[in-house]
Amino acid sequence: MTMTDTPLLELRGITKTFGSVEALTDVDFEVRAGEVMALVGDNGAGKSTLIKCVAGTHAFDSGQILFEGREVSIHGPKDAARLGIEVVYQDLALCDNLDVVQNMYLGREANRFQILNEAAMEHTTASTLKGLAVTTISSIRQPVATLSGGQRQAVAVAKAVQWNSKLVILDEPTAALGVAQTEHVLALVRRLGEQGLAVVIISHNLHDIFETADRITVLRLGRTVGIFERQATTQQAVVEAITFGAPTKVSGIPAAPEVGGEG
Repeated sequence: MTMTDTPLLELRGITKTFGSVEALTDVDFEVRAGEVMALVGDNGAGKSTLIKCVAGTHAFDSGQILFEGREVSIHGPKDAARLGIEVVYQDLALCDNLDVVQNMYLGREANRFQILNEAAMEHTTASTLKGLAVTTISSIRQPVATLSGGQRQAVAVAKAVQWNSKLVILDEPTAALGVAQTEHVLALVRRLGEQGLAVVIISHNLHDIFETADRITVLRLGRTVGIFERQATTQQAVVEAITFGAPTKVSGIPAAPEVGGEG
């Protein structure tokens, strides 16, 4: 599926402070359906804070959130989930002692006459994994503790997309994975975009970013400093934006002024 021109999610002028610390300052961000948007920046750039505002963990102080073209309010994770926003954090939030099906339905179990509908849950789990072309898991009834890092990541992503999600946010999805497992996860990320979902990937690994992303948003010291078309830029240009701030106007968003403080 090709990406649309209208953003699925659009953030305008988002500002967030924690006491005297201004974590985000007038941040603009967008992602379209069918697009993989990378969010990059050095430690302290504001990536996690921005995502937690979208996920409903933090409330922003000022700015607008638009979803499918209309302004929305996100006061908590349930509001985000109702919109179709799912976040896969770095710790994956999986239970090692439960099997794949139980993890996929954790907190959302299918019941029939107050009895778990195991057959329905198994069928949907298998269909979701098949739809994402996840073929490395031998049994959906094996405990998650027995899975590799790449397989665990695949389960976490499948769990996120199973609930009619429209936007999936992945926080460092290839961290601590080997080369082969990383390639499997990156292929999975690309398939999400091809299936029409909006995908935001946060990563410090620019090789992974250039393997998967359509566009790249750079944050520096809590400000948007540039949006890059992946095919029209280089890793060096992105590194310079991360390190120094974009020196010139990029894709319609002006470079941020230099600000002091720790990044």
